[in-house]
Amino acid sequence: MAQSAADIVDIPAETDLRDAVRDWRQWLSSERRTAELTTESYGRDVRMFIRFLAEHLGGPACLSDLSNLKQADFRSYLARRRGEGLSNSSLARSMSSIRSLFRFLERTDRVHNPAINAVRTPKRPHGVPKPLSVGQAMSSVEQVAQLQDESWLGLRDVAVLTLLYGCGLRISEALSLNLRDKPKSDVLVVTGKGNKQRMVPVLNVVRAAIDEYLSHCPFELGDDEPLFVGKRGRRLDPGVIQRQVRRLRGLLGLPESATPHALRHSFATHLLSDGGDLRTIQELLGHASLSTTQRYTEVDADRLLEVYNRTHPSARRRV
Repeated sequence: MAQSAADIVDIPAETDLRDAVRDWRQWLSSERRTAELTTESYGRDVRMFIRFLAEHLGGPACLSDLSNLKQADFRSYLARRRGEGLSNSSLARSMSSIRSLFRFLERTDRVHNPAINAVRTPKRPHGVPKPLSVGQAMSSVEQVAQLQDESWLGLRDVAVLTLLYGCGLRISEALSLNLRDKPKSDVLVVTGKGNKQRMVPVLNVVRAAIDEYLSHCPFELGDDEPLFVGKRGRRLDPGVIQRQVRRLRGLLGLPESATPHALRHSFATHLLSDGGDLRTIQELLGHASLSTTQRYTEVDADRLLEVYNRTHPSARRRV
């Protein structure tokens, strides 16, 4: 967490606001038990907002400045970020992070500002998941090792992608695992959003990929240390895996929608295509609402229609 402390010192804000942000982050980690990567993401959003305020207000912000912000100030921030190319989804996440800070500040009697509650959050687009085909997913897992010069790094990347596709994990869930969490049986306990735990079945191929990576990892890892590490032995940054998957697009001719998260989509879609029960898939993915899981039925319906149009005699007959 040393890096986090340095980030807080670098915030262009008065001491009272820097201290409040530090306390908020500690509260996220200790009280809310937010995943480390999620806490980092929230922190980045808030730092961007405070940097905007320093420019917007003409100097470092303090807690009283936060109390006096109007709706127009928040809208100015959203307009600035939109101008920088942020999507509605990213803007909505950013506002969620800022609201989390303000709720904490109100709960601790430091700031009261109802204006933030009146700011309309940008609507997230209703996007249909874009999974890879079975062949594309398997090729991604099998070929990603080619992109690394060091064999143990290639084995690590194979293990991560195998875990994403084989168990349907979010990348944050996979990279937050410690060595003690390594699957030792047919079940893996995963801590997802909201610190909610779920059990997912683990295929032999997933365990084998992780064991192969660990047997070649040059670092002696303790039970409380990260399962997946980078070149310097620290917890693997998700950006590394995201970059490798982007490189896979060129190697395998994959679509732009091919991301680490697309492997999670692929896990769910391929289960559904093979007759998986929607409620079971909801549990495996850790979705709070069945409506989120139901998006995969749209993907499956599109796939069935494509197959029908390509193969059914009635569809092929010219009118």
